[in-house]
This record gives sequence, structure tokens and C-alpha cells, in this order.
Amino acid sequence: MKKIQMVDLHGQYLKIKDEIDTAILNCINSTAFINGPEVKNFAAALETYLDVPRVIPCANGTDALQIAMMALDLQPGDEVIVPAFTYVATAEVIGLLKLTPVMVDVDPNTFCVTPEEIEKAISPKTKAIVPVHLFGQCADMDGIMEVAKRHNLYVIEDTAQAIGAVYTSPKTGSQKMAGAIGDFGCTSFFPSKNLGCYGDGGAIYSNNAALADQAALIANHGQSKKYVHKVIGVNSRLDTIQAAILGVKLQFLDKYSAARQQVAARYDTAFSSIEGLQIPVRNNDSTHVFHQYTLLVKDGRRDQLKDYLAENGIPAMVYYPIPLNEQEAFMEIGRISGELKVTKELCNNVISLPIHTEMVEAEQDFIIDHVKKFFK
Repeated sequence: MKKIQMVDLHGQYLKIKDEIDTAILNCINSTAFINGPEVKNFAAALETYLDVPRVIPCANGTDALQIAMMALDLQPGDEVIVPAFTYVATAEVIGLLKLTPVMVDVDPNTFCVTPEEIEKAISPKTKAIVPVHLFGQCADMDGIMEVAKRHNLYVIEDTAQAIGAVYTSPKTGSQKMAGAIGDFGCTSFFPSKNLGCYGDGGAIYSNNAALADQAALIANHGQSKKYVHKVIGVNSRLDTIQAAILGVKLQFLDKYSAARQQVAARYDTAFSSIEGLQIPVRNNDSTHVFHQYTLLVKDGRRDQLKDYLAENGIPAMVYYPIPLNEQEAFMEIGRISGELKVTKELCNNVISLPIHTEMVEAEQDFIIDHVKKFFK
């Protein structure tokens, strides 16, 4: 059996090698390395997939979040509510723009931010909410949008880990893709993401034409036409080769999601009866595309399990060992809402197992067997 990996990008590439190689060579032959036709074509394809009127490709997922906040014209001192249990980029851009990140607790089952925790954190300075669709499923977007409407707040969905997930409104039955519900959706195409390129990349999307226009303006040096700069912007582009790669891989995204879901289902069957583990809890209103398969390990044995797996050649990751509120970078600029008890528990007790589109049953059985042995 080959070495087990958290994500098998090489195996995935080999299955679509001809399509990828042709797409890359076409870009090189055209020499249209910046803003080539593949960028526009990929944006149009993603608009169709997400059922949104506008996608603005950009350089990475962090830029996507920053550009969205700039497009909303948030001002220094304005507060933006974020979960304390998330990757740093979600709050990092808030600090860069001299805004105030307000860190709130998350649901103990789905690990996503909740409308209740958001409501408790709102102050007269609050201007926006950034729900993170963590590990592959959507937060309670009906509830979050209701809170936002009631308090006149913007919503920027961080869907870097959940592209392809579908949210079904429990009230109306309508279905929307993750990121297509709030004022903006932001995603990352980092190589290990469910839709990943072979470098850095990201995108912003919106149903609001005026906001989308502003985001596109900001992403291109604030330039409305060549050498005419209406606002202060940034230089954030998805290069042509990455767009060509993504254009190929987008065609397989649903297939990739199904493969991840199949791996997750086998894990669930194997681990559901182990008293020392909590398997991932699904939000009934969202599909789960399993960017990560994350277990909650009980009785403080997480680190022991991680070490045991490593000794047996099985990689496992801890997302995230230190909550935002304990990061030095946010000590002076952030505000904490509540005690963040769930966040602290998750940081101390969650572990993510290998899950990817190329995983074979022999590999998964090896992982399952060793997890079971640990808990005997």
C-alpha cells in the first residue's frame, strides 16, 4: 500500500492529466498569461454552476474576503462578527482594514457559527457578519440572514471549505449554493481545497450587481478603464493558467464531492459506535462536501490518538489548535463575545482524518482499523 496522504493531489491529477496538460499548453502557446480568455470562461462557468450573476476571480481566498469588505465601504472601527473557531484569514483581513473582529462561539455539533451567538455579539458598531461554512457544510443561513436583516448588517460568506455544498431553506424549500446567499460569497482555490488549482487562486461572487461592480473595480487597481482609477484598489488577479486548470476541474467538482461523501459515509459506519468519538454532525439544511472529516475525541485523548496514528504512518491534522481570541495578533484589536467554551473544547479535542477524491478502500480500512485499535 502506498503512503497515506491527507490529500492525494497527484493521484487526482493523473486521472485528468490529458485535459489539464492540454489546457496548460494552450495557455502557454497563446502567451495570454494575464487576463487570458480562460479567466473569463472560468468565471462564466462558475457563475452557471453557482447560479449567481457575477463571479470575480482574484488571486486567493484571503484577497476575496478583503476585497468584499472594501467593496462594502466598511470604515476603521466598524465591527465584523466572525467565529472564533476558524482559519486566521477570516479575521486577518478585518485587522488589515483597521476594522474590529468580534469573535463569537460556534455550534458544538456542526462547528459553524450560529444566529444566536451572532445576535448576542451585535453592538451599535456592528456592520457585517462573516459566517464560515466550516469543513464542508453551510451554517444556518436562514437564521443568519434574518439577524442581518433585522439589524441592517452585511453578510459575507466564507465558503473556502464548502464550494459545491447546497443549502436548502427550511422555510421556503428553496435551494442555493454555499456562498450564493449573502451579500458576497468568497472562496479559495488553494490546491488542497475541494476545487483547487495548482497555485493560488480565489473568487468573489454576488447577487448584487452594484456590489459586484465595486468588487471588480477594487480587484483591478480601482480601475474603471485603462489608466482611469476611481477608487483605491488592489492588484488581485487569477492568472490564466490557474483559470484554465480550474475550468477543467470544475467539470468534476460534483464527482469529487460524491467521492468525499462516500469516504465520509464509510468512516461514519466504522466510528459511530465508538463511545470515545463524535462523528461529524450534519446540518439538516445543508449538504456536506467534506473538505475535512473531523472527529471530536472525548476524554482528552486527541493528542494521544494523533501520535498513535503518526506512529503507524497515518497523517492526521488538528484544525485549529489555537482559537482566534488567543492569537497574539488579535489581542489588541479584537473583541470577544461570551466565554467561547465550545471553541475552546473544539481546539483541544478535534482531529481530522485523511479524506480525498482518490482514497481507496484498502487505505481507508487501514486507517479505520488503527482508530478502532486505539479505542479498544
